[in-house]
Amino acid sequence: MIVYSIDAAKKSKLITHTIVSTDDKEIAKVAKKFGGEVPFLRPKELAEDTTPHVPVMKHAIEFMEKKLGIVFDYAVILQPTSPFRTTDDIDETLRKLIENKADSAVTLVDVGNEHPVKAKKLVGARVLPYCLPEPEGTRRQDFPPAYRRSGAIYAMRRDLIIKDGRLYGAHIVGHIVPTERSVDIDSPFEWFRAEWMLEDLKKKNYEF
Repeated sequence: MIVYSIDAAKKSKLITHTIVSTDDKEIAKVAKKFGGEVPFLRPKELAEDTTPHVPVMKHAIEFMEKKLGIVFDYAVILQPTSPFRTTDDIDETLRKLIENKADSAVTLVDVGNEHPVKAKKLVGARVLPYCLPEPEGTRRQDFPPAYRRSGAIYAMRRDLIIKDGRLYGAHIVGHIVPTERSVDIDSPFEWFRAEWMLEDLKKKNYEF
């Protein structure tokens, strides 16, 4: 999964450095073999299961800026667990971030059957809308478009992380990716689903 992310990043026209942040020597070895830069092993305190993205990104950015003697403009997170992004997805997400002078940009995917209009909450025994009322008799096809973060790409201004300690900011823009390429592998089921998706994508002439 790491190799997919490295390969897509290396082909990007806008990414200048492809850094793999890990505390695992075996992962570092694989990353280097396939063209990723591993200039450090991530400190153990930043490699816990509950470690959030911000301190990990801050550590990587500050390390690379000190090493290279430069200050970056933007940072991008490519999670290996969402491997079916394309290089075009990366560059289009970054273009939207830059052209709109936004704080951050994310990839989005249609929610499909999990539309927020259908979400409910229980107050005692009573069923109420969780956030949006559902007009009685409305067909799913007539719901307004709704999207969720796909997990494939997160891009943001460098200062948003370093100075503000945030990933998103107030002004967020999005790049829509198709459902057929959207997966977040966090369980054995998602792994098997991703394998099936990969075979289907290859038949459609995608290259990963």
